[in-house]
Amino acid sequence: MSREQIPHFDDLHLSTPDVGQIEQTIGALSAQLAASDDLEGTDALVRRWDDEVRSVESWRYLVEARFHQNTNDERLKAEKKTLDEIWPQIVGFHTRVKRALLQHRLRPELEARFGKTAFDLWDLDSRSYADEIQSDLARESELVSEYVQLTGSARFVFRGEDHNLSSIVRYQTDPDRGTRRGAETARWQWFADNSETIDRIFDDLVQVRNRMALTLGLRSFIELGYLRMQRVDFTQRDVERLRSQVVNQLVPLCSQIRRDQAARLGLEAIAYWDEQVLDAAPAPRPQGPPEWICDRASEGFDELLPELGALFGLMRERGYLDLVARDGKAPGGFCISVPSVGMPFIFSNFNGTAQDIVVLVHEMGHAFQYFQSRDLPLYDYLWPTMESAEITSHGLEYLTLPLATRLFGSGAERYQRQHVTQNLLFIPYGVAVDEFQHLVYANPAATPAERHQMWREVERRYLPSRAFGELAHPAAGRFWHMQRHIFAVPFYYIDYVLALTAAKQIWARSLDDSRDAVGRYLAVARQGGRLPFQQLLRSAGLQSPFEGDCLQMIVDATRRTLNLDPI
Repeated sequence: MSREQIPHFDDLHLSTPDVGQIEQTIGALSAQLAASDDLEGTDALVRRWDDEVRSVESWRYLVEARFHQNTNDERLKAEKKTLDEIWPQIVGFHTRVKRALLQHRLRPELEARFGKTAFDLWDLDSRSYADEIQSDLARESELVSEYVQLTGSARFVFRGEDHNLSSIVRYQTDPDRGTRRGAETARWQWFADNSETIDRIFDDLVQVRNRMALTLGLRSFIELGYLRMQRVDFTQRDVERLRSQVVNQLVPLCSQIRRDQAARLGLEAIAYWDEQVLDAAPAPRPQGPPEWICDRASEGFDELLPELGALFGLMRERGYLDLVARDGKAPGGFCISVPSVGMPFIFSNFNGTAQDIVVLVHEMGHAFQYFQSRDLPLYDYLWPTMESAEITSHGLEYLTLPLATRLFGSGAERYQRQHVTQNLLFIPYGVAVDEFQHLVYANPAATPAERHQMWREVERRYLPSRAFGELAHPAAGRFWHMQRHIFAVPFYYIDYVLALTAAKQIWARSLDDSRDAVGRYLAVARQGGRLPFQQLLRSAGLQSPFEGDCLQMIVDATRRTLNLDPI
């Protein structure tokens, strides 16, 4: 599709699929696949099926994006409700094709042609689905939508101004400590006011997810969660070892960083509302409004990689960017794709802080990887699994650090240091979220109060410096109420940690040889989803976080960059 043929995002209208027609089409394809004994004929059937997948996934992603853009719109809510209701059936139809391919007499030849990874992914998908869980899948989606709509419609007043959960965040870096504390008080009061509803939604999610796992013959949702996250080449035991390494190697360094931060701010200790303020100077902020930010980002992307700049320009021109916070818009940021037109779409909530740049560049890393992969032969290769997908997003954050002067002027160096610091500080939080979810789904009968205690336990282990003061809601073990992933995509969080270990390796190499670092980044991006996580790392000459001294390398590089003394 040429540039001129790509429709504007606002003009994209994809009809709700006819479930009966899909069942008929996919049923016929499944039967033809089962009967096919000719490689070329089977190849053609696989590609026909893949076209069907791309079409229905385009509709699904478009409905999700539109709903997040305006959670108050009744028509969009109705479309999302329809998606929630019919998607489990559609998954069931396509799972039949995957099972037919897994059992196909020509599987060795098909693996040689399409790659073994696709069959590994289809095996995980087939084990995570049965027709008997369709109603529970629909209920799960309904509950996630309820949480998204609730948080997207949040409203409260701070200092005479109306705010939502996205706009209030800009006060986290305000130079006045009282302002920061007041803003956090207002934000967490909203969560306190809605605490019972949030706990009820999550409890319902835990029960429905546990029921699905038991129906599938699994011991708990932990197993189902790993299947759904398509974890091909690492296990729960690998993740447990990594969490232990974080406690031993990173938590002490993060505690040292917090002590040094307190000293710079003239405080005895850091409170939660101080965490985003790493020194006493005003926080570095983008020096212009959103359009100006996009202009400067475009220049920087062009300088780093011309094809990256070209894609960003195309997305701006055709409306595949929705960046500014507004009423009714769901919090957060993400990148999705519309395979039918071969385009990525970025959703964000600019609020005037440095985080606007972090999110834009992060999601642009996802967009670039997708665009590099858009012509691969299978839909399942357009995106890698999540822990691999996050390498290109976090990696681009680091590769663009030298370009920060365009956006932050004289504050560029502080932005760079703060970014390196905050990414390191994130890792213990990331593993805390992961361990919390393991505890929750290992104990599905726990009460909300017991889950709050679980969170407090992991918080003390991984975030020992965190202090909430008079913020009663998070202090009582409810901080996780604001973490969308825990509700919407269970077990999708350690992926950020795994990817950061790779991205920081790319960053460390960029300090000595930027061309080599960009080459390794491109090697990851252009693979798409054709390799599982650890194989992907090795293909780009990067070390797995499950091997050797990977975390220690990160600690050492961070100490050098931040001029930190050994503990």
